[in-house]
Amino acid sequence: MRSWQVFEASEVLREVEEENPQPVGSEVVVSVSHCGLCHSDLTLWKGIFDMGDRQVSIDSIGMKYPLTLGHEILGTVTAAGPDATDVKVGDIRLVYPWLGCGECETCQAGQENLCMQGRPLGMRRPGGFGSHVVVPHSRYLIDTGDLDPALAATYACSGLTAYSAIRKAMPVRPEEAIVVVGAGGLGLSGIVILKALGHENIVVVDVSGEKLKIATDAGAQKTVLSTGDDVTKKIVDTAGRPVRTIIDFVNNSQTAAFCFPALARGGRIIMVGMFGGQLTIPTMRMAQGGLSLIGSITGSLQELRDLVELAKSGKLDAIPYEALPKSSINDAMSRLSKGAVRGRIVLEEEPA
Repeated sequence: MRSWQVFEASEVLREVEEENPQPVGSEVVVSVSHCGLCHSDLTLWKGIFDMGDRQVSIDSIGMKYPLTLGHEILGTVTAAGPDATDVKVGDIRLVYPWLGCGECETCQAGQENLCMQGRPLGMRRPGGFGSHVVVPHSRYLIDTGDLDPALAATYACSGLTAYSAIRKAMPVRPEEAIVVVGAGGLGLSGIVILKALGHENIVVVDVSGEKLKIATDAGAQKTVLSTGDDVTKKIVDTAGRPVRTIIDFVNNSQTAAFCFPALARGGRIIMVGMFGGQLTIPTMRMAQGGLSLIGSITGSLQELRDLVELAKSGKLDAIPYEALPKSSINDAMSRLSKGAVRGRIVLEEEPA
């Protein structure tokens, strides 16, 4: 197998050849045909998490280089352990990457993405930047049917993360404004999912006029350019009133600062993005306004299954993506770091 690994923070990824993995027990080996590229991959490549009040190195949380990143994984089953069930060689499957310990109360409740001992693929286990991944059990494999495999790969993170955040925001009347902050891969996923669920009043906020045009093409009804002063007023004026639901796919100091004052009584912000920052909260306004700040990280296995079913129904539009050969991974990482990506990049395995 081949993999592109991070050996030093912010250095070019190196191609490595290793023996093909041999599954044991319930393990399944998937030959990766498509792997989406995510901002989380950039964070791990740089080796630092911006926690707002401090910088945390990946070393300090027990992660060590070299790392094989990549968690938006789709491919073909090439081998299975003797205890693997419900899957056979040749099956094409989407991989749920947010693996927990499988034994704690959180995992038993179906929330492995929140497991305190989580070992997700592409982070604490080798991921889709390799030609093969080892999946510990077939329950993490999802049949995507006739869906575009490159697009379906993005459902494992950008799609799932947006879907889970939207689920936390519901119920919202279709005509009531939902504000979506950020029109990158996550935000665009949020727009098409809201549209597929029948929402009719999507207000998108972004710093880029070009990205707002893409958001409109994806289904946003209104847009706000978040440059200049008084972005809060622009949001309220565009929505027609203070808003009850904001989904922040950027979630840095700047976006949190202009979102919080835009909330109506009973309003909530679903905080999704991991760009780092802080928010100073007036505690009296939180109480008097009945406000909620809700964190949302990736999503559950069942939510990914539900999202795939929504896509199979034909209601879910495609987000823009660009397919690139996996060998161009360093160029793709550089472009994503510079913000020069329209939608999503999906890395494709090249024929042998």
